[in-house]
This record gives sequence, C-alpha cells and structure tokens, in this order.
Amino acid sequence: MIRVVLPAHLRTLARVNSEVELQVEGPITQRSVLDTLETAYPMLRGTIRDFATKERRPFIRFFACGQDLSDEPLDALLPAAVAAGTQPFRIVGAMAGG
Repeated sequence: MIRVVLPAHLRTLARVNSEVELQVEGPITQRSVLDTLETAYPMLRGTIRDFATKERRPFIRFFACGQDLSDEPLDALLPAAVAAGTQPFRIVGAMAGG
C-alpha cells in the first residue's frame, strides 16, 4: 500500500481525516500514484493536476523521503521506501505572498 499525505484543504474535499492508503498497480511513479488517487477520490480531479494536461498545478509540491520531487518526470520511479509503504508520498500546498 502506498501512503499519501494530503494538505488540509484536500483532506476536507476528499472527506478523509488523515493520510490515505492506495493500492497502486504497476511501477510506483508520481503518475501512477496520482492516477490511482484521482480514481479513488474523483473529487480531487483537477485540484492537484490540470484536467487536460495532467501537469502539476502551481502551488502544489510533491515530496518523499525528504526530497522535493515536484520537478521530477511524472514517470520516474518513486523512492523504494514509498513503494514499500514505509514512507509517505506527500502532496503539499505551497504558500506565496508578500
């Protein structure tokens, strides 16, 4: 099982109280995790990635094992600890302003 930690506003939208666990088929990549997440929680479609392009939305970042994976290719394998379920894949809502 892949563990995914969502920011508070997306947890509210998905009606979950904590991290979610997903059974992801095939290689464990950002794309496969996000596809599975959006299938399990269709109300999240368009909030993390653009509907049409599937590109990460501005102000959304992806982290795993202490690394910022936001600019990594969507089909790059996630760290082994994420694939094993010992570390979560984190989706973070970045803040901006001045």
